[in-house]
Amino acid sequence: MNENVSIDFDRTVLGRAVEGESVVVTREKILAFARAVGETNPLYTDDDAARRAGYPSLIAPPTFINFIRRNAARPDPKIKHGTLTFFANQTLECRLPVKPGDAIRSVTSLEDVYAKTGRSGTMVFEVWKTEMFNQHGQVVAVSRESTVHR
Repeated sequence: MNENVSIDFDRTVLGRAVEGESVVVTREKILAFARAVGETNPLYTDDDAARRAGYPSLIAPPTFINFIRRNAARPDPKIKHGTLTFFANQTLECRLPVKPGDAIRSVTSLEDVYAKTGRSGTMVFEVWKTEMFNQHGQVVAVSRESTVHR
């Protein structure tokens, strides 16, 4: 954090884990997602090909987790800086394949709020972490996203 900038936001949100709704993954959702993004890898579109690769059936493409992540609950940190807010970046770590029948739940927390000053002025960043778990409590993916206030 830039120590010279005081950031006005609700600090009670920082680090507090919030659970989102559980999403049941279906074969139909996986196939619809694959069609929508133009995915042609047979692991994501063909049960037989996925079985030959050692999976019980087709699996979801890694970016399918973003479809699930959108159901994550996020409290409003009420950041008071600037008049423009926009997406900065995302990292996505996929740990286990997501399969039809999985019930994926998300847990989201605000990891950090910090300021950076550059040529165009001061920007405030909020960094969110969302962990997604399957019905067995295993982490299937971790997403980190940054939003900028300018």
